[in-house]
Amino acid sequence: MSSFTDLIWLLLLAAGVATWYRLTRAREIAVRAAMALCKRHGLQLLDQSVGLRAVRWQGVDGVRRLERCYAFEVSEDGQSRQAARLWMAGNDVASFSLPMSGAPELETVVATDAFVHTGNVVSLADRRRLQ
Repeated sequence: MSSFTDLIWLLLLAAGVATWYRLTRAREIAVRAAMALCKRHGLQLLDQSVGLRAVRWQGVDGVRRLERCYAFEVSEDGQSRQAARLWMAGNDVASFSLPMSGAPELETVVATDAFVHTGNVVSLADRRRLQ
């Protein structure tokens, strides 16, 4: 019976290490995505890091998927700090919120499949004007 208990503990330890590795890898991908977003929008990523803030189940096209929210800080001029968020589903950017130019409020943009693969973004503000 002792060997069975040891096997259970070993499996739990292996599962913990695998989970830690996957979360670390996902965070590295989120840092690269945040850097790319900042570069694209003319912002500076402060501290070169992101932090996991939330996890949610999101329904997309009738399929539920797990999304992770990473928070980070950006600056337009290098003097001020403004909050920003990045939602990731797997290794893809699902949506992000960046501060609007000249205002501390966040503007949320939902990433489409075209954004993830080609870099095209449709702003929600522009989308509302078209409707």
